[in-house]
Amino acid sequence: MPELAGTGDGMTERGSAVSESFDGGEALIRAAEDLGADCVFSSAGSEWAPVWEAFARRHEAGTPGPRFLDLTHETTAVGMATGYAAVTGRPQVVLLHAAAGLLQGASAIHGALLTGAPVVVCSGESTGYGDGAGPDPGSQWYRNLSVVGGPQAVAAPFTKWSSAAADVSVLYGSLKRAGELAAQPPAGPVYVNTPVEVLLSPWQPSPADGPAPPAARTAPTAADVDAAARMLAAAERPVLATETAGRDPEAFAALAELAELLAIPAVEPQSAVCASFPRTHPLHAGGELGPLAADADLVILAGCRAPWYPPSAKPGTATVLVIDETPHRPQIAYQVLAADRYVGGEMALALRAITARVRELGVDAETVRARRDRAEAAHAAADEARRGAEQAALARTEGPVDPVAVAAALREVLGPDAVVIDETITHSRVIARHLMAETPGRYRYVQGGLGQGLGVALGAKLALGADRPVAFTVGDGSWLYNPVLPGLMASAQYGLPVLIVVFTNGMYLSMRHNHRRVYPDGAAARTGYQLGVGLSAQPDAAAVAAAAGIPGFTVAATRELAPSLEKAVATVRGGHSALVNVVLSTLHTERSEPHAPRNSEQGPGQGR
Repeated sequence: MPELAGTGDGMTERGSAVSESFDGGEALIRAAEDLGADCVFSSAGSEWAPVWEAFARRHEAGTPGPRFLDLTHETTAVGMATGYAAVTGRPQVVLLHAAAGLLQGASAIHGALLTGAPVVVCSGESTGYGDGAGPDPGSQWYRNLSVVGGPQAVAAPFTKWSSAAADVSVLYGSLKRAGELAAQPPAGPVYVNTPVEVLLSPWQPSPADGPAPPAARTAPTAADVDAAARMLAAAERPVLATETAGRDPEAFAALAELAELLAIPAVEPQSAVCASFPRTHPLHAGGELGPLAADADLVILAGCRAPWYPPSAKPGTATVLVIDETPHRPQIAYQVLAADRYVGGEMALALRAITARVRELGVDAETVRARRDRAEAAHAAADEARRGAEQAALARTEGPVDPVAVAAALREVLGPDAVVIDETITHSRVIARHLMAETPGRYRYVQGGLGQGLGVALGAKLALGADRPVAFTVGDGSWLYNPVLPGLMASAQYGLPVLIVVFTNGMYLSMRHNHRRVYPDGAAARTGYQLGVGLSAQPDAAAVAAAAGIPGFTVAATRELAPSLEKAVATVRGGHSALVNVVLSTLHTERSEPHAPRNSEQGPGQGR
């Protein structure tokens, strides 16, 4: 490694100069390196001058290190780190500004918690006393940037772990420990308060510093594996539900292998966070667990947080087997799995061990054959209905567009290798059903509060590279929550082309669904006087994109859909983002999506 610029001439084991010019900025970068972070995602703040100077020294000396991304909004920075960490599984580092920036990024940090993305978030504070007590951090800290209790108290409710590096001597170790905690299951964001005086203080690396070990893998016990295998072998009417198995390609494949062995129908409920079972597989049983679970004698929950809502909807007679590395997710205040048996441990390891034990025990071939015939017949009927719905939707060449047509056309024009990041609410199940994802990573749903999706999509694109197209599907209400201009700026600045498809119905349709669900015969239903839903004054999304230098297309009729999507995809494959704004009709929306919105995303200010 080339020497870092500095005044000293001592050498560490890694070959870089031990320089008196080093300070906490270099300690932070060293910790990011040793955690295996590829990137430092930053929304600028005045505490980060030491980090900028450390990067400048490295640039001057030709010393490699993590890539620094200078972003203009906290939600964009955290969202990109979340998307990148979710794709790679490696911890990434985010720099925000004081408690103000931490609060601005809080929704996205909470989204990283729900996603299970290992992210180390840093921001600073200061005593604010100026050069009388050490380096002068700037008067803004003294006036209005301090927070009683420190920003670590602010971050505690929406992170896995929150602490402060009170002195430069513990800065490197605190950050490295934080990153290791972020990667340990359940993976998620952690926070370290890095005061500006600590960053400015002199620091020297230690020969003991070095790369962090990979996160430990957990395996199920033999007793749990045997019990689960016996339950599965004895079941006559089993059904499988999964929400998160697709986070790990090995678990995705292992789950399909177990289902095939026993001909178990597999459901991806409405709370699924990613593609976890091949949609084209004849055992895929759609997105509604309730009807199958009501008739089941065994329900297997593989990586599920909220398989039924309300909790009283849990089937009354079925035995419930939970297979999950962290079934009791600590970030969920209320969680009812109603389990009769748990199998803990990394999902791929647990599923493979259970499958091997089932093979040892043997199964009733005739029972499995009959179950397979029923599941395949049900899948074929559902697939025929899907195809019919797509044909009918695409046949309406004039007038506003049915969302089924959008999802079907998007599937065809994207091709099988593209990744779809979804931040719709009312249309999410339509997209998941008609996208027909066959591989892990093909479909991911943005978690938590709305407005993070563009950043998550950009982060996923950064991790996936030039060869994997990324599309971002978003409702017009959710789009208005996104920091659009900072996201489009990041796309252009760092060469991250994504296809953006806005599902525009001109209202917070989920809000209206919720209102009418609670008050079906109320005054709003009788008179049409409806508050909390209007988006008629929103600017045209394609025009906004065009003003920011992004090609924009507005689609008002189905016949325009495929040509516009093809032009947009060609633009993206050529290296530039493009946006397609599709005008939907409320009539078509309600006909194609008759159910209530995704339960996990309902709530005040969230259903868009």
